Amino acid sequence: MITHFQWQPLYADKNLPGWRISFYYKKKLFQAIYHKNGNIEWIDFHPPKEDESELNSMIHELMLYHVYE
Repeated sequence: MITHFQWQPLYADKNLPGWRISFYYKKKLFQAIYHKNGNIEWIDFHPPKEDESELNSMIHELMLYHVYE
């Protein structure tokens, strides 16, 4: 489960798409850039391969709720 999910615009012009996201997953901090096309660019740590698909799905849902709603 993702906890402490945070997002902020990547650019000063908030109309430009792109967001910096951070969250905890399995007690580990992850940071990434969420691009307008839905690609996730991991900054420090890449999630384990077995969790990546589920994690990407959870992030997409959170971004749809927080940014596009």
